[in-house]
Amino acid sequence: MSSNAEVSVAPPVVASAAELAAADSHTYGRILKSSALIGGSSMLNIAIGILRTKAMALLLGPAGFGLMGLYSSIVDLAVSIAGTSINGSGVRQIAAAATSGDDQRIARTATVLRRTAILLGILVAGLLALFSQKVSELTFGTDQHAGAVALLSLAVCFQLVAGGQHALVQGMRRIADLAKMGVLGALYGTMISIPLVYFLREEGVAPSLVCVAGMSIVTSWWYARKVRIQPTTMTVSEIRREATSLLKLGGAFLASGFLTMGAAYAIRLIVVRNVGLEAAGFYSSGWTLGGLYVGYILQAMGTDFYPRLVGVANDNAECNRLVNEQAHVSLLLAGPGIIGTLTFAPLVIVMFYSAKFVEAVEILRWICLGMALRVITWPMGYIIVAKNRQLIFIGVELVWTATYVGLGWACVRHFGLNGAGIAFFGSCVVHGFMIYPIVRAHSGFRWSAANGKTGLLFLSSIAIVFCSFYLLPPLFAIAIGMSATILSAFYTIRTLVNLLTLDQIPRPMRRLLVWLHFAPLGTS
Repeated sequence: MSSNAEVSVAPPVVASAAELAAADSHTYGRILKSSALIGGSSMLNIAIGILRTKAMALLLGPAGFGLMGLYSSIVDLAVSIAGTSINGSGVRQIAAAATSGDDQRIARTATVLRRTAILLGILVAGLLALFSQKVSELTFGTDQHAGAVALLSLAVCFQLVAGGQHALVQGMRRIADLAKMGVLGALYGTMISIPLVYFLREEGVAPSLVCVAGMSIVTSWWYARKVRIQPTTMTVSEIRREATSLLKLGGAFLASGFLTMGAAYAIRLIVVRNVGLEAAGFYSSGWTLGGLYVGYILQAMGTDFYPRLVGVANDNAECNRLVNEQAHVSLLLAGPGIIGTLTFAPLVIVMFYSAKFVEAVEILRWICLGMALRVITWPMGYIIVAKNRQLIFIGVELVWTATYVGLGWACVRHFGLNGAGIAFFGSCVVHGFMIYPIVRAHSGFRWSAANGKTGLLFLSSIAIVFCSFYLLPPLFAIAIGMSATILSAFYTIRTLVNLLTLDQIPRPMRRLLVWLHFAPLGTS
């Protein structure tokens, strides 16, 4: 086919995307709305997750749950080789096109995004299947799991294709659809995965992961097809140029995803080799719960905040304002949840898993400390991504990964399982000290006075509650933690009410505020 030959692209629905170009003068209301949508779906996901993890923990035990964690790490690492580049660059390209209001540009990017995701999914899955024996030997020290690893290649393919569709929906800022996608994917995956593990036990772990990924591709396809895109035609040279731009931009995201997933994979290997497979199960459970509540805040941040930031990346004043406002709301929402998790860690572990997982309590608390710092540093990191500073972005991720794995190797050897949590917290401290001067140099970013006050309040409260469990009797520590949780929750509510007008607060939240007497009657 000649380079100027045309390829017809005709999606079934016709386009309209100009409505996405507007931006709010102040974004507190928008941040809260997107956080409420993603948070609401996350709460449903948590409920579904409680059912799924509880069932898996009871059916498999710590060792089997550790096996599931290792399988998941293999899939995540393989997906990160290509999927992170497609997701990150795809969202950025779609968001930039949507901001410009150029429907043809959106159509071209969406078309190439979908095709590239499919091709990369087939390629990466094929490579994992081809080297399944080597991956099994590296992970488990034996090739007995090679068949399961080969089967996981299907999960990799499904996740990569779903990721391309997810990027399209996110780039168009269809937040409600993203929330529905997450809930339905989790629900359908749980409905299939639990029976598989019930009947097949450990033999059903790999098939269950494939089924969960299969449900994600079904739900993402259903909502991606609702995005209205104009029919367009592209020459082969145009497709090649668009794909090259997409993949080149995605190089930094690919490297970041590979380093992040590689670090998680390396830490699990360190735990398995030094403490045992059962300890890997404790680590997986602590890691899952440590990021459960904070995860929805970071997810909301990437879902709506990142596409908006791309649109103003060249305006430093507006860029810094958006980051400060996002960080402020994220701190307010995350603080009470982190303090509550620190306080009720034993209860949370037993509720989500079983009494057999009680050894995960300490590592969960250390992971919570790291997650508190992530809430602060992530909004700043998006400045580098939005401005497309690829080499700096890769350098920051490389330093964080080296710190995390290096500390993990040293701390696990000296402190056992808890060393993995200590290493994560230490790497987050290093990341915070590194990222602030970088964004200060590139955009003139400074923390607002409100963020300084809120950050100092929550970080000091978290530190006090954490230390109380090591220095005081358990009952006194729990009393301090409960008091801090309640007071921080009231502070969050009062601050948000003062930041927003009542019409900016989602209706269900307004009713709750009226009931709690934080808002006047007649405003619900």
